[in-house]
Amino acid sequence: MNIETYPITSISIEQAEKKQFELVDCICREFSGLEILELGDLGVKSPFNKPETTLKAERVLARFFNTESAVLVRGAGTGALRLSFSSCSTKKRKALVHSSPLYPTTETTFEMMQIDPVYVDFHDQSACDEACQSTDLDFILVQTTRQKLSDHYDLETVIKGFKKACTLPIIVDDNYAVLKIDKIGVEYGADLSAFSAFKLLGPEGIGIVVGKNELCEKINRINYSGGSQVQGYEALEVLRGMTYAPVMLAIQAKVNDECVKRLNDHELPGIKSAFLANAQSKVLLVEFEKEIAERVLFFAQQLGAAPHPVGAESKYEITPMFYRVSGTFLKSDPSLKQRMIRINPMRSGASTVLRILSESVELALKEEGSCF
Repeated sequence: MNIETYPITSISIEQAEKKQFELVDCICREFSGLEILELGDLGVKSPFNKPETTLKAERVLARFFNTESAVLVRGAGTGALRLSFSSCSTKKRKALVHSSPLYPTTETTFEMMQIDPVYVDFHDQSACDEACQSTDLDFILVQTTRQKLSDHYDLETVIKGFKKACTLPIIVDDNYAVLKIDKIGVEYGADLSAFSAFKLLGPEGIGIVVGKNELCEKINRINYSGGSQVQGYEALEVLRGMTYAPVMLAIQAKVNDECVKRLNDHELPGIKSAFLANAQSKVLLVEFEKEIAERVLFFAQQLGAAPHPVGAESKYEITPMFYRVSGTFLKSDPSLKQRMIRINPMRSGASTVLRILSESVELALKEEGSCF
């Protein structure tokens, strides 16, 4: 089977270094030298009803992403999206989305919030122009990463097309993409970008929303209670994690490139093809000559590979992850389950990834042969 993918372009290590330096510069502009070495304050401090450290961290993020405002929220990336949807929702309860399977947590959030998706092909500019003219819509949701293998729309083109054609607020799901790519949704003109800090080496359960001040203030009002606040020490953990994330993610992308080249040079037996795709992180997809995917995953875990994600490139994920193809992709082609896996190198090098893959394939084929 000839599979063509359109992975999103990753930034280079040099570009990642620049992002790291820019973030540190933004931190220095908001925090004193002593403050950044402390653990921050707690509670609903007047007049902003949140810890002062958290407020300063939000200013850092707004400056870094060159946008009006930023809010740290609970619930990681999913929580950030839910609050973004809430800030733009009215009684209409309809959102314009791309005509591919929705990301599972987005789908359940829509169901929970009783938001009906209205589908249009983001590759078709004229169809998008027509669809967004509807008076029944609350907002447009754009997912930066791919929802199916054949997706190839350009984020900047889609956002600018909608901005030209209508006045609907545009929310961008930048999970799995932020700090890996040159710019995120708000930097191309979207109203809000939402993503997880946990995916950026940050603390568990913290999400980030950046964008228009009016919408961020709505989120602040929703999060009025003390228990909803992100505390000062958590806000500082967000900044620490984000400082190290760009270079780490760029190294990971470089390892992916090496792995796909070596596999397609037929370095390992039993591999039909290998390619990169954003599913949802940018990962290595490996297609086998035989239907051995589930057995390969079984043996890979025994050989040191992580069998499932924790937070998608979180601070806990060190060893390479060997995992089934994403649920979104399986919806579009269920047959992938038996013949393809995804691999995320995490913090490992290409040699480790290929060693585990080679040994797992060998064991899977040997077991298959023993059945006859």
